[in-house]
Amino acid sequence: MSVQIFTRHFYQHLWFGAALLLVLCLMQGKGVYAEPAADNIKPETVKQGSLLFMASDGSYSEAPRLHTDVDMAVSGMIVRVIVKQRFKNPTTVWQEGIYVFPLPENAAVDHLKMHVGDRIIEGEIKPREEAKKIYTQAKHAGKKASLVEQERPNIFTTSVANIGPNDSITVQIEYQHSLRYTAAGFSLRFPMVVGPRYTPSTIIEESTAQPNTAGWIMSITNVLRISPPVPDPAKTPPLNPVSLRVDLNPGMPLAKLHSLSHSITKTAREDGHVLIELSDENHADRDFVLEWQPDTGHKPKAALFTEAKDGQHYIMLMIMPSVQSLTDKQRLPRESIFVIDTSGSMGGNSIRQAKAALRYALEHLRSGDRFNVIQFNDSASGLFSAAQPVDDKNIGRALRYVDSLEASGGTKMVEALHLALNGSTNSEVVRQVVFLTDGSISNERQLFDIIHKRLGDSRLFTVGIGSAPNSFFMRKAAQFGRGTFTYIGNTSEVAEKMNELFSKLETPVMTNLNISWPAGVDAEMWPRRLPDLYHGEPLVLKARLKKAEGEMIVTGRVAD
Repeated sequence: MSVQIFTRHFYQHLWFGAALLLVLCLMQGKGVYAEPAADNIKPETVKQGSLLFMASDGSYSEAPRLHTDVDMAVSGMIVRVIVKQRFKNPTTVWQEGIYVFPLPENAAVDHLKMHVGDRIIEGEIKPREEAKKIYTQAKHAGKKASLVEQERPNIFTTSVANIGPNDSITVQIEYQHSLRYTAAGFSLRFPMVVGPRYTPSTIIEESTAQPNTAGWIMSITNVLRISPPVPDPAKTPPLNPVSLRVDLNPGMPLAKLHSLSHSITKTAREDGHVLIELSDENHADRDFVLEWQPDTGHKPKAALFTEAKDGQHYIMLMIMPSVQSLTDKQRLPRESIFVIDTSGSMGGNSIRQAKAALRYALEHLRSGDRFNVIQFNDSASGLFSAAQPVDDKNIGRALRYVDSLEASGGTKMVEALHLALNGSTNSEVVRQVVFLTDGSISNERQLFDIIHKRLGDSRLFTVGIGSAPNSFFMRKAAQFGRGTFTYIGNTSEVAEKMNELFSKLETPVMTNLNISWPAGVDAEMWPRRLPDLYHGEPLVLKARLKKAEGEMIVTGRVAD
């Protein structure tokens, strides 16, 4: 397939926020503070962005919400959102409040701006511990400061002090997140309502910060900040009129576009964008949901999004599989090697759930494919000396073998990797190695060396089971092996997540993908080795280059 470069917003989606430090420099003024009248409500979870006035006894009252304005810009699988909300202090006294706003679970905030009366407060992105140091220094220097932290994956809060009588408060937040894609297409949700959350009786008193792929995750120090109260909607008149707009750039023609939640208007532009607006002004009493399905036809298609910034060009390439169901002729033949950890630490629910998931995989293998099962603890052994055809006899033998597995011994991966990775370069089949383990190991360098030397044309999919797998090793191994890493922290998740993984592995539609860049273009690309394309899952490539001119060619192998 050939992709022509064209300009679209992209570079800003490469940045992920952590904590927002708000420092306001102004003279300390003395005001008269009074307790806001409590709404006599319990600490529940917000249903929408809310400003809550706090009383010393722990009760809250909700500030009148005047308007919510939402702008979304969608480029392929990335959406950038700007939310602006206006509130008012209707009382004749000074107030102190907490602003609480719900976000999609994988969102990363990168900007926050507040107007409180005639004051303007700008947010600055800092790692959490650095933000706390600056915040403490600002307090000691006599400055007004506010620290905004992500307190759960989709709940953010910030304190808002010195809200004067009859002051208006405007909060603008900007964030970005990746879109959810299923066989039904893309789904964009803007949460206007957050469901109740269960909160343990014990309040966490210490906080920690750990980096992850979306920035930094902060723990919570005060349960009331994560479970702010809201009025009973049955007793409260509709508040928060909302206007919402979506600039949708799908990158390719659409087969369908509709909202499951609201009446919308759609305006198609010549550049391929579609502008979506709410038909009428609505109240934020339900989530906004927009769904669309690209028209990919019978073969994979690609869309390219680019942006220039500071002398660099950033691109995102999205390759979409056909949305139509695969026929047997369109499925690439597979050789599936399942490697299961049977060490003692896998005892109990872990081994039972892993065996159940492995049974699921075996029962869904297709005629024409080949397979083998390898188990390891203190040593490694395979069911067969080599991969065997999928037929009733071999599958029956494999199921009996899996049922007989028991957890005991240590966790030695070297021999298992030698058995699973044979260094073959047979491009006629898709060779998938699924590695299930809960163990931590200390010989990562030795294992990486084995993978580099023996991977060949195999694809390596790693699955970490339990509370403390070696995620560094398993993620890097899967990245080099053109596979994916699946983390299962709770044994109750094993069956669901493994079934999801195995369902994906059943339908490879394009392998051996390669990109030919224009002459003279030096691209820094991630991932460095492209994984395979599977039915029902787009493939995304990101790259940085000094110039974006000419033609780039994407090639790959599909079934005859």
